[in-house]
Amino acid sequence: MKHPRIISGAEPFFFPAGQTGCLLVHGLTGTPKEMRWMGEYLSAHGITVLGVRLAGHATDPADLQRTRWWDWLTSVEDGFQLLRHSCEKLFLCGLSLGGALSLYAASYLPVEGVISISAPYELPPDWRLKFIRLFRYIQPRVPKGEPDWRNPEAAADHLDYPYYPTASIAELRDLLAELRQTLPKVKIPALIIHSCADRGVLPHNAEKIFAILGSPHKEILWVENSGHVVVREPDRQVVFERTLQFMQQYAETS
Repeated sequence: MKHPRIISGAEPFFFPAGQTGCLLVHGLTGTPKEMRWMGEYLSAHGITVLGVRLAGHATDPADLQRTRWWDWLTSVEDGFQLLRHSCEKLFLCGLSLGGALSLYAASYLPVEGVISISAPYELPPDWRLKFIRLFRYIQPRVPKGEPDWRNPEAAADHLDYPYYPTASIAELRDLLAELRQTLPKVKIPALIIHSCADRGVLPHNAEKIFAILGSPHKEILWVENSGHVVVREPDRQVVFERTLQFMQQYAETS
């Protein structure tokens, strides 16, 4: 079987450090590179990190066109299995789609806590969503909107697909429907992070996730000077520091 060629600079990464580990999960059409700065910070502070590559990503959009949402979830589960061999206590942390997957997986994987960053609760209202699986044949590509970057360096250096395969929107819709049913079952500590200026996933998504999360230990961190990809934006240091504090707190108390 021929393996897809990974885009240069978009490879998964593993930074061994201490006995607490964190699985980092990137967003839709993105790559592990989105999470690399966060991984470097956590590793420098004693956290072992693995940045996974979701199925269908960091290769060619045609690969994502053929990928189902449970393939993404399998990527998270595989990453968890790899990381657990190196660590005693584990956390899940994801951006956007990666945040949604992390929250879903947190309902059944034996982890100490979950960090969800810029994650969607639902897709914006659009009558076409009802027929999205038909639209994939009529319009196989969905253009991306105007980006909301606040960090020009990160914007220029970002690696992702130039459009959304329509099939991936259908899969995201179905995943989020499952997630909404699953959130009340998430009982572990949860940190929800979102930018008030996020135009890709509007801030009300974080509020809705928080409202139905089943965890008795949950909190929201709002930042103001960042776009959607918070982990590569001006507020990233605040996000990194709070994430580290969260993991240190619940690694000690578990």
